[in-house]
Amino acid sequence: MGEPAGQQGDGRGDKHPSTVRIALIASVAALGGFLFGFDTAVINGAVGALERMFRAHTVAVGLSVSSALLGAAVGAVLAGRLADRYGRTRTMLVNSLVFVVSAAGSGAALSPWDFSAWRVLGGVAIGAASVVAPAYIAEIAPAHLRGRLGSLQQLAIVLGIFVALLGDYAIATSAGSAANPFWLGASAWRWMFWSAIPPALLYGIGALLIPESPRYLVARGRVAEALAVLRGLLGAAAQAKLLEIQRTLSSEHRPRLADLRGRSGLLPIVWIGIGLSAFQQLVGINVIFYYSSVLWQAVGFSERSALAITVITGVTNIATTLLAIATVDRVGRRPLLIAGSIGMALTLGTLAAVFAAAGEDAAGNPALTGAAGPIALLAANLYVFCFGASWGPVTWVLLGEMFENRIRALALSIAAAAQWLANFLVTATFPVLKVAGLGIAYGLYTAAAAASLVFVIAFIPETKGKELEEM
Repeated sequence: MGEPAGQQGDGRGDKHPSTVRIALIASVAALGGFLFGFDTAVINGAVGALERMFRAHTVAVGLSVSSALLGAAVGAVLAGRLADRYGRTRTMLVNSLVFVVSAAGSGAALSPWDFSAWRVLGGVAIGAASVVAPAYIAEIAPAHLRGRLGSLQQLAIVLGIFVALLGDYAIATSAGSAANPFWLGASAWRWMFWSAIPPALLYGIGALLIPESPRYLVARGRVAEALAVLRGLLGAAAQAKLLEIQRTLSSEHRPRLADLRGRSGLLPIVWIGIGLSAFQQLVGINVIFYYSSVLWQAVGFSERSALAITVITGVTNIATTLLAIATVDRVGRRPLLIAGSIGMALTLGTLAAVFAAAGEDAAGNPALTGAAGPIALLAANLYVFCFGASWGPVTWVLLGEMFENRIRALALSIAAAAQWLANFLVTATFPVLKVAGLGIAYGLYTAAAAASLVFVIAFIPETKGKELEEM
């Protein structure tokens, strides 16, 4: 993968150490993605216990699960301004502290209302991480590595999801149920949230060790520091890259929202980023990761089996993200998105048909008899495969690289906010749609997948191999 060692202009001896160092730096930034995935998915194993403990109505459950997403929309909007004013690494450090406080509070909650408040606070950190990590990774990565390193954000997200689901499974099975007492007499579901504290602390330590973005440093007039960082990343090519960055950041004012305005309210590229973000969520992927254990229990699986199925789905997501990392810089962004949209439309359509044809048991839940259960399981995991190999990682790669230097953090924050609002819409409405009929719910997600195909063909440019200064 990639070019021969001598092609970077900094010599064979510099290429490998530099590449390893860049990958390590990007991995630290991607810890924000890990917490993003962990914090959004850890609720999966706790939904049933929360519903029983708080005796909550279906709508209240949906709002409790999705409350973090409202905070994420706020965090995404704020992150661009904070990252441009105080720097990418300082914003990461503050994020880590907010993650710690939110995890501690969520696990100690006494009602659905204070639980939702702590989740909103965690959502602010999640939203900020969704902006800062891809922007930072794009800004420190060479063009020939940017797709793979940008995909680290999605890999970290799916690893966070997997670790959260695996932790939920381990804690719930050890305690006998998520509602049962676990260590120190506290309910198992509380420990599910508290388990986010160690990786949040590690994220903060990592933020203190990595260099600031050279593009941020140039924008703040700290040219000597930027050159020192670039030399550590690019070797002899650092001076030329510094001149390119200075040329694209030559405007006299700091980034502001007015820079995003165009004839249709916003610049066309910002609208494309918003559409890309929204479609990533409107296809319903997070229904799988937030509600799957409850969903599979509703169609007849035990709590333990449902959690095990969810863990298997997490493994599928990781494997397909690794596939995307291996191919995104070779195949390109557009082909992966197109293939993913087609695959998601077919698999979601299958789920919609299976659930629409399902009968009901005595409790009013869908009854998947005969081959319907295995078909639904297979279609759900193939759907995750299609998403994980395309829209999952490629969306973050494109959002990190498609905007020009001067507006990147601001434009990315607007696009990420749209993503979280779409995520909230899907997550908050799913409990109601589940009551109306899973066939209807998956039919809507199928329509979104089909529309995403049209959107990619019409609007998404190919950015493979281009330097950020060419955008």
